[in-house]
Amino acid sequence: MQIQTSFENLHRDFPILRRTVRENKPLIYLDNASTTQKPNQVIDAISNYYRNYNANIHRAVYALAEEATEEYENVRDKVANFVGVKNREEIIFVRGTTEAINLVAYAWGRAHINEGDIIVTTEYEHHSNIVPWQLLTREKNAKVEYIRIDDNGELILDDLDRILATGKVKLVTFSLMSNVLGTISDAKAIISKCRQAGVLVLVDGAQAVPHMKIDLEKLDCDFFAFSGHKMLGPTGIGVLWVKKNILETMNPFHGGGDMIREVHKYDATWNDLPYKFEAGTPNIADVIGFGVAIDYLSSLGMDNIREHEIELTKYAIEKMSQVKGLHIYGTQDMSKRGGVISFNFADVHPHDVAQIVDSDGIALRSGHHCAQVLMEKLDVAATSRASFYIYNTKKDVDALITSLNNVARLFKL
Repeated sequence: MQIQTSFENLHRDFPILRRTVRENKPLIYLDNASTTQKPNQVIDAISNYYRNYNANIHRAVYALAEEATEEYENVRDKVANFVGVKNREEIIFVRGTTEAINLVAYAWGRAHINEGDIIVTTEYEHHSNIVPWQLLTREKNAKVEYIRIDDNGELILDDLDRILATGKVKLVTFSLMSNVLGTISDAKAIISKCRQAGVLVLVDGAQAVPHMKIDLEKLDCDFFAFSGHKMLGPTGIGVLWVKKNILETMNPFHGGGDMIREVHKYDATWNDLPYKFEAGTPNIADVIGFGVAIDYLSSLGMDNIREHEIELTKYAIEKMSQVKGLHIYGTQDMSKRGGVISFNFADVHPHDVAQIVDSDGIALRSGHHCAQVLMEKLDVAATSRASFYIYNTKKDVDALITSLNNVARLFKL
């Protein structure tokens, strides 16, 4: 298996980027915050599993099963190394960030959240880091409080100080990077405040892990979640990391095969970590593909990926700022921003913008981006969003600018 080691000619690894759309227009894919495209290496690894060693894992001793188990468990080690975790038992495979957060809400939250307690999140969270806590606090007669954002789209941490001072906070949870504004949270400051107050912290890393180097030992949160499909991997696979001392106290999320040690008529005992939280036949093929995606990103270097996106995002913001009637949301400080740009034209619905640029072959997101709390804060129903990744170039940005200028002309802005 050969993997790219530079950003030059990355398109050749991604078969979908060679196709055309809308009357033979070359595809320009700018919806990477939603999901990323998959390189041949990942596609081939998944196909190879099904073609050559498809078998269930952990349960049999014949050759195919042993090979599948080894490949699957090797990925756990890759994930641990990729995010700076020393103990592989703390890595739990789930379907994605959404399931990871729900797992914590169910297996930890229902044992620790009581009447009157507070869970703190932020105004720029994805619904997956709001709704599970709403469900939990409704059940427990507890409360969700929010850290507000300022006019630059950055968190107002004085809000966190005020809420922590109540002494009722049990958990603070936030996105390391906003999927709408691209804002990179000041995780160090947030976690430090929580440590002083004796409060646990869950970090949603779905938007951050694909784009920057993560070291969970240094970050020192308690729970961390991310998804494979936003980092070149397949859909249906994600990771939940939990500190072992916490994980050992949590009840299983799902019951069934492989998460048990013994089952009797009226009782059962649980398997060792992390298998206690991985009931049933797992997503074997996609875990293996996910491991190859990690190899691919590692070969490029996460610091290099971050630098590439800073350069591209800065270029895009400069060009978009010159388009008539276009308003960009979020901070202009590239050290605090990822490769996501949400914007609106005055009196032009984002769906109209998306349809016009789509006619030019450009895949751009429009809508509330599963962040309606943020949309209410911004006082808009929706935004358009361009999001970049390793295979995007300044030529892609130039094509987007040409298309956005067409929008401005069509609506006489």
